Amino acid sequence: MTQAEAGVASREEDVIVAEATVRNAEDNLRRFLAVPPDDPTWSAVLEPTDQATYEERDVDVDAAVSDAGVEAMSAFPRVEVQTLYVSADGAVSDRRHRAVEGDAQIMLQQFESPARLIVVGGGHIGLALAQIGELLGFRLTVLDDREEFANRERFPMAEEIITAELGPALDAIALDGSCHVVLVSRGHRQDEEALRHSVGRGAAFVGMIGSRRRTATVLAHLFEEGFERADLEAVSTPIGLDIGAETPEEIALSILAEIVMRRRGGSGERMVMHRAPID
Repeated sequence: MTQAEAGVASREEDVIVAEATVRNAEDNLRRFLAVPPDDPTWSAVLEPTDQATYEERDVDVDAAVSDAGVEAMSAFPRVEVQTLYVSADGAVSDRRHRAVEGDAQIMLQQFESPARLIVVGGGHIGLALAQIGELLGFRLTVLDDREEFANRERFPMAEEIITAELGPALDAIALDGSCHVVLVSRGHRQDEEALRHSVGRGAAFVGMIGSRRRTATVLAHLFEEGFERADLEAVSTPIGLDIGAETPEEIALSILAEIVMRRRGGSGERMVMHRAPID
């Protein structure tokens, strides 16, 4: 499973709503999105239109529909709406012209809960991140060990404000595939400590501000401590897209641009590069 797929599968509040239209088929589609029963992060609703019988007669078809549904909803960039056609022998296609009479038609639609932005550091960049993050629809958590930088007056847009020691406070946050952790605290020691308590815990995105030299040193420290190389390589540091940012607001914009790019599967290229020639 790729990191993107793992992130999709672990989102705590995402709800998958699947509408199944069964025409001229007696295949059992009740378990077509067969997520493990003890997994609290997914739910499915099956709504057959027209009349259909639900008899557990063909487990192979069940498995085919289940696999197709999970694959579609785990794709990255994510599939928001898709129609699949499942034949009696379990073959799956997303092409209508390949469907024949008697195939089951499965309509999948994904509704995604708001992503969560966890800003570690309530300074100038942290404030700008919260302001722009609110515009983008993120649920905001702000964390700082200084009360003057983590309070409701400074961050009225935040859903949660935590004033506490960074390490234990991060340990108390359940990180999952909806979480995007941005480390922009007042110094590299604080960022390193925060990274130590964030990396490899299942967040969709972990990024840390800093120069190439400083961030390389931090990653080397954590590798020496025994953190997995793959987890450290997944950390976005130095963080942000290269837009020549200088002010706190521009830096925050570059950071959130990278997060949106990663969430939506973008390339970061200028759109004009794909413009058709002017005749």
